[in-house]
Amino acid sequence: MSIPDPTSALRGDGTAGTITAPARRGQLEEVARGVFRVRDTCSVYVVVADGARTGVAIDFGSGLVLDLLDDIGIDRITDVVMTHHHRDQGQGLDRAASAGIPIHVPPVEVDLFARVEEMWETRQLDNDYNLRQDRFSLLQSVPVASTVREYAITDFGGVALRVVPTPGHTIGSVSYLLERDGARIGFTGDLIYGPGKVWSLASTQWSYTNAEGPAMTVLSCYLMQDEDLRLLLPSHGEPIPEPHGALGLLAERMQSYVDSRRWYSWDLRDRLRAPFVHVTEHLLMNRSSLATGYVLLSGTGEALFVDFGYDMTTGLPTGTDRAARRPWLASLPALKRDFGVSRVSVAMTTHYHDDHVAGLPILRDVEGTEIWTPANVAPVLDNPLRHDLPCQWYEPIPSDRILPLGQTVQWNEYSITVHELPGHTLFAAAFEVDVDGVRVLFTGDQQEGLGVPGDRREILNYQYRNRFRVTDYRDSARLYKRIAPGLLASGHWDPRWVEEGYLDYLAYAGWDLIELHSALLPLDELDLGADGVLARIEPYRREAQAGETLRYTVTVRNPHASPADATIRPVLPLDWTTDRPALELWLGAGEEAAVTVDVRVGPTAVRRARIAVDVSVGDLRLGQHAEALVTVTAARSAGGEA
Repeated sequence: MSIPDPTSALRGDGTAGTITAPARRGQLEEVARGVFRVRDTCSVYVVVADGARTGVAIDFGSGLVLDLLDDIGIDRITDVVMTHHHRDQGQGLDRAASAGIPIHVPPVEVDLFARVEEMWETRQLDNDYNLRQDRFSLLQSVPVASTVREYAITDFGGVALRVVPTPGHTIGSVSYLLERDGARIGFTGDLIYGPGKVWSLASTQWSYTNAEGPAMTVLSCYLMQDEDLRLLLPSHGEPIPEPHGALGLLAERMQSYVDSRRWYSWDLRDRLRAPFVHVTEHLLMNRSSLATGYVLLSGTGEALFVDFGYDMTTGLPTGTDRAARRPWLASLPALKRDFGVSRVSVAMTTHYHDDHVAGLPILRDVEGTEIWTPANVAPVLDNPLRHDLPCQWYEPIPSDRILPLGQTVQWNEYSITVHELPGHTLFAAAFEVDVDGVRVLFTGDQQEGLGVPGDRREILNYQYRNRFRVTDYRDSARLYKRIAPGLLASGHWDPRWVEEGYLDYLAYAGWDLIELHSALLPLDELDLGADGVLARIEPYRREAQAGETLRYTVTVRNPHASPADATIRPVLPLDWTTDRPALELWLGAGEEAAVTVDVRVGPTAVRRARIAVDVSVGDLRLGQHAEALVTVTAARSAGGEA
């Protein structure tokens, strides 16, 4: 028995365009040569490897596909690749794991496969403003063999698939592209349901009032149009034999949806096609990114990035878990097409905050970009768990080159001087470079430019947990005065052309800040600093096994104007022990010193156990002034079993 095949041009088998009816009516059909659709809780697609009796499953549904291998004509599934984390896509993944089939997942959503219990244990339920559909995640974790490499072609069991980021239905969604018989097929998950339609609008609502998901859907549709697809295979809905028109119609309709939820029109096609604007002839600003990124163009055809966080962003969704943040490279095609850039050879970052560094790992992975990091920023990027700081990226970002402060480095025809720039955060630097006859200083988030043209006020952008010090803005104003830049390139606001008197204004603002804090804090009696923190424990976060011994460094600063004794007493959970129950230090006026202490972890597994230090300096009793967190897993026996 046979039925008409709407995708006969893809079959390449010389037939009149027919497919064999499935042995189990309604559950299985061949939609292109060697590509089978299993109707399950979602459409699961099996791509049969050429010349083999094996296949790769794209999404997994309830696992019904494992019962249909004979009907497909294969002996086994070698791999499962997932488009996103929702339960209808993978509620049966435990069957794959039990069968020993490797599971590969989108990198943004790995925790919602491998550590989903953490979401269920910590997800806020009371007074909940987080509308993301992470609660449509799996009920239990499954073992993850790997995260798929975005923008790369990977061989899964003899099937070569290219992975493309397509956020919209979820933040971390990806699509898979297959070349078969001279045509390109796209497996798009739930990006699109049919021409101009999606399976769910609710899933695109990533925050309480904004339209980040619908806007990302528009961008993903335009990017998929550029892939010259011949067939789209969605997770819900029928195969789409005319992808370009279907995607264009969805982009058009979703753009109208986005506009209906904003006070102003937002041309997403223009944002995607022309993300870069000239500041000078060889200096570009990425107007699509959060934070603002800059591009230095070289006569060699290479580009250097200053900061690269969330490229082509449509806003930040509710939540700060890993699955809430999407770095990608959506602006790079326009950079290469419009400005003759052959490669992004170097990326530098002014400070460690995620909106300035989130895109660096994927930029290095895809483009081979070297990451050059100021010496005072590199330790934070290299070991984020060590520091109790806000806005850190989730994983380490090691540096390819560490830039000494106060020195000049050469990149092609440009000499770039690195300056320490504390203020917005203690761990920040400014980059000085002459471009097109203008001395430019990249200042990160040091100050904000607010207001309208001709009436723009600079707000000093300090945050106490970033380790702000009272004198930082006075010192940065002195740096500006010495360098005398013609342009200050800011991390979130329009670049500021330096007019007469502006640097004097910043100097005044720095002194005014000192006076304001001196009036509000008892600094003449006790120098508690702007953040009020006199002791810290490092590393701040770590994982350990039950019974393991951990070494910590405790730093203490004397706030008195005269020398004083400091006493440090570790405070530990029940059944934990230390080699030094009390530590004594003699500190000079304003002096800071560090000591080490070993802690033996107790026998019980626990998530985020707290240790602390009780601190006294002279007659100042601070109490349990600093803490650190330890997640403990059960100890392993000699045979390796938990």
